Amino acid sequence: MDNSSFIFGVDLDGVVGDFYGAIRNIASEWLNKPLDVLTTEVSYGLKEWGIDEFGGYDRLHRFAVTQRNIFRDMVPIENAPAILRKLSNQGIRVRIITYRLFLKYSHRSTITQTVDWLDNFDIPYWDICFMNDKGAVGAHVYIDDAPENIKNLRKLGCNTIVFNNSTNRELPGPRANNWFDVEHLVMDAREDWLTGTMGLFNTK
Repeated sequence: MDNSSFIFGVDLDGVVGDFYGAIRNIASEWLNKPLDVLTTEVSYGLKEWGIDEFGGYDRLHRFAVTQRNIFRDMVPIENAPAILRKLSNQGIRVRIITYRLFLKYSHRSTITQTVDWLDNFDIPYWDICFMNDKGAVGAHVYIDDAPENIKNLRKLGCNTIVFNNSTNRELPGPRANNWFDVEHLVMDAREDWLTGTMGLFNTK
């Protein structure tokens, strides 16, 4: 791990980008269902929308990426770009860590859309890593919303903030309900790092 600066490992979907809002709009078209019948209170995998009888999540995801450019066109979570700019300006190294390459034959589109989206919203980052094993990348503190990612990171002893949504409410904190919460938690974590007291976030 590069200890020359404080590294913030940042997930994108559901944390920086409003993935669930974007996929809900696309699913309404794909499923031919009115938007208001697709609940916003979803679990990981979106089974509440009845997508299994239409081919399942992977098929919806491929359509969203290759036909509707979800990673280029989704809107950011409120205040995320501005606060990431503030954190970066404070010397915090933003490391994007996302597992977007899990479907074959859509990698080029996924990577291009991702980089274009980050640039379009002026979201700063030093590194971008497309990988599932997020703990292998290395960061002083992580933020994620996917329950399994959070559990896996914490099993490795990684300091991990839960970005709150309906998929992860059973998990213990620290939690962020919005990006102002993220800002405070990350700044506190950096202060702990500077004073040699990191480890307060570890939750098995």
